[in-house]
Amino acid sequence: VQLQASGGGLVQAGGSLRLSCQASGGTLGYNPISWYRQSPGKQREMVASFRADRSTTYADSVKGRFNISRDNRKNTMYLQMNSLKPEDTGVYYCNLVRVGRDYWGQGTQVTVSS
Repeated sequence: VQLQASGGGLVQAGGSLRLSCQASGGTLGYNPISWYRQSPGKQREMVASFRADRSTTYADSVKGRFNISRDNRKNTMYLQMNSLKPEDTGVYYCNLVRVGRDYWGQGTQVTVSS
């Protein structure tokens, strides 16, 4: 399975971005999917996750601002990011867990200016 992430860019604080991650070579189905980010000088962290039981979970720092979703017809997952803050800056990676394996997208850069 290959994951292709897109949608990153430069945005001012308070703005919005929507990240997309399209899967090929396999289906998302209802497998667990997540978005992670790696900010400068920090370890990669989970920001939003869609669990196998179809519940969602978010990092405390993004609750109420970010929303993870999926469109199985398009085999694509999304991360809607609103009210962006400079501390949201980082490289965002999509992740799929399928048949016991982790698959990662290549990362897309999000930069939030103050």
